Amino acid sequence: MRSTFMANENNIERKWYVVDAEGQTLGRLASEVASVLRGKHKPTYTPHVDTGDNVIIINAEKIELTGNKMADKKYYNHSGHPGGLRVRTANDMRTKYPREMIETAVKGMLPSGSLGRKMGKKLYVYAGSEHKHQAQKPEALELRG
Repeated sequence: MRSTFMANENNIERKWYVVDAEGQTLGRLASEVASVLRGKHKPTYTPHVDTGDNVIIINAEKIELTGNKMADKKYYNHSGHPGGLRVRTANDMRTKYPREMIETAVKGMLPSGSLGRKMGKKLYVYAGSEHKHQAQKPEALELRG
């Protein structure tokens, strides 16, 4: 009788991918990257195990948004203190905090809980075109969009 394959920490092979965000749409890029971080692109995907790969995103400052989202989309953050609500537009985020903008989008598409947080730690975002992971020999990841 054949048994169903179950991935575990001993039989997971992780690759490194680099994604150029220049000219990409934020949501489409985020959903593709979240899928790779989860490991859904692999035949060994197991829902309750972190089988995903590491992803490096470069040129985060050149990400695109469709429609009027640059002016209309808002990012909310609250310190927990009275009057501690901070609101930023997508344009402010792209100019001042491009890393946070992409990290927020990708991590929002990962599972909530300890497994999702573990998957989120394999995401590396850089505003410019340089990254410090050459030693891992990352491959270029072609996105469908």
